[in-house]
Amino acid sequence: MAIKYLTDGPVSKKIIGHLIDKMGQLTDSGGHMIFLGQVRADEIDGKKVKAIEYSAYEGMVNVEAGNIKKQILAEFSDVKSIDLIHSTGVVNVGELSLVVLVSAGHRRQAIQACSKTVELIKERLPVWKKEIFDDDTHLWK
Repeated sequence: MAIKYLTDGPVSKKIIGHLIDKMGQLTDSGGHMIFLGQVRADEIDGKKVKAIEYSAYEGMVNVEAGNIKKQILAEFSDVKSIDLIHSTGVVNVGELSLVVLVSAGHRRQAIQACSKTVELIKERLPVWKKEIFDDDTHLWK
C-alpha cells in the first residue's frame, strides 16, 4: 500500500487520532513530538487572510517526503517513526494544514527531529499556497 502524504482539505481530528493511536504501538519509543501547522489570519497590505488554497505535485510530494524521512532517520539514530500529512485544497483560518509526528527512543531526538522535519518540508516539499483574502482577492506564495 502506498503511503499517503496529502489529504484533501484540512487535516482532520480523525487523521491526528489515527497517528496518535499508531504512535502508541511503538513500545520502543519513549518520546513523541507532534507539530500541528494552522492557517493564520495574517494581515497583508490591509487585507486579512481568510483561507489558504494548497496545491501539490503529488508524485513529487511522495518522492520528496520519502527522501525527507530517510534523511531524518539517518541523522537521528534514535528516531523510530516519522509521519507527515499536508493539506491540499482550501483550508480556512484556524484549521490545520500540516501534521508531523516523530517518535524516538528519547524526547530530545524526537523534538529535534520533528523541528528539522518541519523545516525540510517547508524548504523542499512541492506544495504551493494561494492566500485568499477577506475581499476574495488572492496572493500566490
